[in-house]
Amino acid sequence: MDICGIGKEVLAYIMSMSRNDLCWCGSGKKYKKCHKDYDERIGEMKFDVFKGQVRPPHKIINNAKDIEAVRKSGVVNDGTLDLMEELVRPGVSTAFLDDAARDYIESHGGIPACLDYEGFPKSTCISINEVVCHGIPSKKTILKEGDIVNIDITTNLDGYFADASRMFIVGGKTTPEAQRLVEVARECMELGIQAIKPWGWLGDIGDACGRHAHENGCSVVTDLGGHGVGKEFHLEPFVPHVGKKGTGMLLVPGMILTVEPMINQGTYQVDVDKGDNWTVRTKDRKLSAQWEKTVLVTETGTEILSS
Repeated sequence: MDICGIGKEVLAYIMSMSRNDLCWCGSGKKYKKCHKDYDERIGEMKFDVFKGQVRPPHKIINNAKDIEAVRKSGVVNDGTLDLMEELVRPGVSTAFLDDAARDYIESHGGIPACLDYEGFPKSTCISINEVVCHGIPSKKTILKEGDIVNIDITTNLDGYFADASRMFIVGGKTTPEAQRLVEVARECMELGIQAIKPWGWLGDIGDACGRHAHENGCSVVTDLGGHGVGKEFHLEPFVPHVGKKGTGMLLVPGMILTVEPMINQGTYQVDVDKGDNWTVRTKDRKLSAQWEKTVLVTETGTEILSS
């Protein structure tokens, strides 16, 4: 347990910095007018290793310029998801939606981040019914009335990433059970975001998401989760959607992460398609739903950068 006041690494860094040096965050401001107080506050905190409490590394703390760049990327990302809302209907192929999303992102100066990411062959992930995530768009996959569909889009605009997904009910009507699953998944995400507080803990998010899912008879996928985002597609921390309050990484202003609980109708267990090595399905082939937003931790709470 770290009970010695200022952490050794933070203390060493503070001692190595002059008050008049440029701040490590890249803001162009002097250290004394930027993150000096921040470093001292973190350095003075006590971290309990038995709760997995850890300090966030400097590299995932964004300055005002970085945040504005992610915000702009989020505008394009949200516009793409708005377009999907117009296009999702029975009889449409997921390849058609993927092409439309790619055209929209590129026409607005962006790059679809999923395309060729670790070999992923398409610009979006489109996951239907029992597919949890990473569904590969195809001309052969045609949307049907009553399907529940997650469309997950990440935009790279000028080297900054924004990531969000939405659920769609094809034709506007599905079974009551599927409708409720979609609603619970969204509620889990919103409660997880509400649990984010500056100088709070990562585990607070998972506690809020997991409790609501379980109270509603659903399960939460644990093999996959959210992540830091911004200057790269995936950054620290991994964001679990089950957890305990007061555990995990410290949440501080300037961090950007995704909250994206994957909520299942049946078991939380999943498997990966052995043919394409991407498509993740529920192990029992029951339905899954997911919503995702890119969230900035601010001095007073949160700001949604993409939804």
